[in-house]
Amino acid sequence: MGEASALWITGPGRAEIRRETLCESGPDDVVVRTIASGVSRGTERLVLEGRVPESEWTGMRAPFQDGAFPFPVKYGYAAVGLVEAGPEALRGRMVFALHPHQDRFVVPAGAVTPVPDDVPAERAVLAANMETALNIVWDAQIAPGDRVAVIGAGVVGLLAARLAAAIPGTEVTVADIDAGKAAIAAALGLEFRPPQELPGDADVAIHASASETGLACALAVVGLEGLVVEASWYGDRPVTVPLGAAFHARRLRLVSSQVGLLPVGRSRRWNHRRRLETALRLLADDSLDGLVSGRSPFGDAGREHARILAAAGTLCHVYLYA
Repeated sequence: MGEASALWITGPGRAEIRRETLCESGPDDVVVRTIASGVSRGTERLVLEGRVPESEWTGMRAPFQDGAFPFPVKYGYAAVGLVEAGPEALRGRMVFALHPHQDRFVVPAGAVTPVPDDVPAERAVLAANMETALNIVWDAQIAPGDRVAVIGAGVVGLLAARLAAAIPGTEVTVADIDAGKAAIAAALGLEFRPPQELPGDADVAIHASASETGLACALAVVGLEGLVVEASWYGDRPVTVPLGAAFHARRLRLVSSQVGLLPVGRSRRWNHRRRLETALRLLADDSLDGLVSGRSPFGDAGREHARILAAAGTLCHVYLYA
């Protein structure tokens, strides 16, 4: 099958492109030539910094990860490419796969999902983030007319806000300490405010800033018996949660949301494939192109990966493959 080039994290803040031999494909496999892959800044930054706690080394494995935490590890889960070989129904199709950054790869045919014709490759890399956002909105149980505050205008926060705003009658406000995110929110048709200007009567708050201050803000802005959905993951960093003052008197609810499991009440009818197919269909929205904050050749990834993940303005960075 020849060779492939893949991005490996080799130590804290260090990445390099390595050559590797592709395994032989079987009759139920596909060979994919990658067009684009997306850098998921939150999780991949924690991986680059070696901040995946040992207790989560198994649970945090990406589906086609090689190596092991903390290092060296080949990590990533947002690849879009063309099927070069495999079952006839998939040959020549553009597909999405939860695969690390790599220019060609072999996976079981069931591990790829066809990309709808109206979703371009660079936007399709957002599928994993859209899956996460969809799970968050399900966990938030947002109803028509609800006031929703989203704290953290990263990719997942903005996608969750976009989905929430599509529910009839909702009033959705996005907050972030970076005022530069206002333009991105506006392009998505979302209201933006600094965190200190959020009203204190939200029915639901979604926290996606991965910061203690953001979580405190989420708890502060929901009304009596309101719900806070914690969508951030902090890796090995301890987090102080303000559960004193009026937290109990206001009868607030704080729940976690994590994409690894389907929400209670959906697992009987939904599976991960149906959710991913839905996420890809939801990407048929031209305004979402604004979530791609940068593009660069995959050949530069070894020397650029750490810089991209460290840049505060990075939303979804896309590696392009020749």
